[in-house]
Amino acid sequence: MQRRQGRLNAGLLLLLYQISQVGLQNIPSVTLGVLALNIFLFLNPVRPLPEVCISVNEGFYRKNWQRLLLSPVHHADDWHLYYNMISMLWKGIMLEKKLHSIWFAYIIAVFSVLIGVVYMVLEFMLVKILDDPSYEMNCAVGFSGVLFALKVLNNHYNPGRVSSVLGLQISSKYACWVELVAIHLISPG
Repeated sequence: MQRRQGRLNAGLLLLLYQISQVGLQNIPSVTLGVLALNIFLFLNPVRPLPEVCISVNEGFYRKNWQRLLLSPVHHADDWHLYYNMISMLWKGIMLEKKLHSIWFAYIIAVFSVLIGVVYMVLEFMLVKILDDPSYEMNCAVGFSGVLFALKVLNNHYNPGRVSSVLGLQISSKYACWVELVAIHLISPG
């Protein structure tokens, strides 16, 4: 989970290009702020990834609760950042206009913390169900969980739509679940 240093961040450059194509004036304020925060923390991480990722061991047993705040806004590499922030860009444009900025900011903040809690609960359940303590050590970073929650929320506010997932046309009601499986298959970490 250690970021490689001294290389061209093609994912970051592509993200900045995509943002410029949309135009800063067309990106709602909270969405733009989330993008800026994630890009800033990618370029200037608070701590190394092993010190900000969330796990049962670090978050629950060691009571390192600050990881609940830090893990969603840190990314493993530039492509992880790119895919998450492109998704945030489109979901943010759609949802922030519908929900308004203050409510959208509140939702982002709540989802950011709750996703880490849910992650730890699921990992703890895997420890108990599979009798495998290694799941307590699994450590995660990134905004993917928040994006998944936003996707479900977006589907609630925009029912009956069709999404393209890996070129397949799927009802938006099921698309978030198909995306979750596709993401796991493409990038299991």
